[in-house]
Amino acid sequence: MIERGRAVLVTADDTMLVIRRTRPGIPVYWVLPGGGVEPGDESREAALHREIHEEIAGKADIIRLLHTLETDDERQLFYLARIATWSFEDRTGPEFSAEGRGQYALEEVPLTLEGLDGIDLKPEEIAPVLRGVIGAGSLGVEASR
Repeated sequence: MIERGRAVLVTADDTMLVIRRTRPGIPVYWVLPGGGVEPGDESREAALHREIHEEIAGKADIIRLLHTLETDDERQLFYLARIATWSFEDRTGPEFSAEGRGQYALEEVPLTLEGLDGIDLKPEEIAPVLRGVIGAGSLGVEASR
């Protein structure tokens, strides 16, 4: 089974970092930073730290596992994390230079119901999870500041 880690990266301004994907013939959509767990990764969290470094040259403090989404052949683990620094220009992930992958753009989106409603976040199953915790005020990132 393929495992992937993704992060809801909360900034000091209470926004979240998302990647806007533009691909030929497909409507624009947004994804959370992250990617696959590789055999050399010490843990799922270590894989997520590696992916955050590759994709946005950032370092994050993982707060907690927020949600798990599982299909027959894939498990996606969504973590809540606080991030202080990042540099999209210094990204190093191989996907950015792969031909045919389209464009990647890093954006800050307000971590509000309105902010979520303004983007088409994929996979679509994660948006209701985020709406639920935002609406309940239970993100729990305040204690990590």
